[in-house]
Amino acid sequence: MVNITSLLSEIERLPTHQVFGKVAAVQGLLVEVSGVQNNLSVGDRCNVVARDGRIVPCEVVGFRNSRALVMPFGALEGIGLGCRAELAEAAPSVYPDDTWLGRVINAMGKPVDGGGALGAGDLAYPIKAAPPPAHTRKRIGGKLDLGIRALNAFTTSCHGQRMGIFAGSGVGKSTILSMMARYTNADVTVVGLVGERGREAREFIEDDLGPEGLARSVVVVSTSDEPPLMRRQAAYVTMAVAEYFRDQGKNVLCLMDSVTRFAMAQREISLSAGEPPATKGYTPAVFAELPKLLERAGPGKRKSGNITALFTVLVEGDDHNEPISDAVRGILDGHIVLDRSIAERGRFPAMNILKSISRTMPACNTDEQNALIVRARKFISSYEDMAELIRLGAYRKGTNPDVDEAMFYYPRIEEFLRQGKDDHTDLDNCYKRLAEVLKPPQAEGMAAPAPEQAPRRAAPARPQGR
Repeated sequence: MVNITSLLSEIERLPTHQVFGKVAAVQGLLVEVSGVQNNLSVGDRCNVVARDGRIVPCEVVGFRNSRALVMPFGALEGIGLGCRAELAEAAPSVYPDDTWLGRVINAMGKPVDGGGALGAGDLAYPIKAAPPPAHTRKRIGGKLDLGIRALNAFTTSCHGQRMGIFAGSGVGKSTILSMMARYTNADVTVVGLVGERGREAREFIEDDLGPEGLARSVVVVSTSDEPPLMRRQAAYVTMAVAEYFRDQGKNVLCLMDSVTRFAMAQREISLSAGEPPATKGYTPAVFAELPKLLERAGPGKRKSGNITALFTVLVEGDDHNEPISDAVRGILDGHIVLDRSIAERGRFPAMNILKSISRTMPACNTDEQNALIVRARKFISSYEDMAELIRLGAYRKGTNPDVDEAMFYYPRIEEFLRQGKDDHTDLDNCYKRLAEVLKPPQAEGMAAPAPEQAPRRAAPARPQGR
């Protein structure tokens, strides 16, 4: 049955007249359109009609010599001089609805899961929207259960917080995202796969996310072979859908993989438009767009919900100080560092506890919980400071009581941090299990580890007199 309200809304959005120009030049990824430059501004849309009748949506990225520079959302094949360029809606929007839950859509807000047409909401959500004014936002809310022991205990997140997951390729970012999507206690999850490998997109949805996770999620997919405008817009659409559910009063978990691919797409767009590169080939527009995207997450206004966001950052060459990592780290409310060396020794999630931080801690914890975390971090730090000597057998027990204690607890903490992707531990049980791990040996009926005594050196023999 057709929704009359949605149908009337669609009719009202139909244009009353049409303005069009013509393709004057094509160079690289850019198409130059003449005749409509006075009717367009940067960010507007137009549709170029290819010679075979195919309609290619485009976005205005600049102007040159009284011509509009537009970049396509699709392939350029079939576009030539004289092709018609029709103006489209000036402010691209999506119309999310509760029926979008359990669906997979592309960067244009169209379904790609074969599940039929999407429902259309009554309210338009701009793809590029400004975040709520800072003075109208709520404070950070209570704790959010992510289902992962290492994150729940050592980088506790709260409703409305924004965190970054920093790692190189193949260290386990996607697996962590899928675990959070399945095990979180958030009302709704919105997953944005920006520049994802085409082979892995279906595997992530069917195997990692699973039916249980997908049922309360909306997944936005843009694969790596799509044009840069599509990859960039996938991130914007992800935030627009999250904003819809936030305005319904829900606590939303927004997972985006990855911000780096969003930045790379923006770099391609800016370089094609003629913007000069700055840091490591990234243009100034990249660093201007990052906060506009990331600030859209966070607490909503007083009567709305929250968007708790976790953004993955693919660090180039495992360099955690490269430009995108630095820029993102300065905007977000904490960072989770995944270490390749930890992954190589077989511990997943490969989270580096000492380099990861949540800016809502320790204020969100009780004194007892903070004492547990401080004690565990102390043992990890003491052990890793002496790790090389311990592995080489050059450290002798009894030399330093703190290191001796760390050597006893470190393997137990490592076992606590190790977690399979089908293993779920809620927030309360994380602290209970960590307390069990850090129990003094005497409390478990065991003898405390006795320090080894250094063997006495024999006194040198006295020389006998002649």
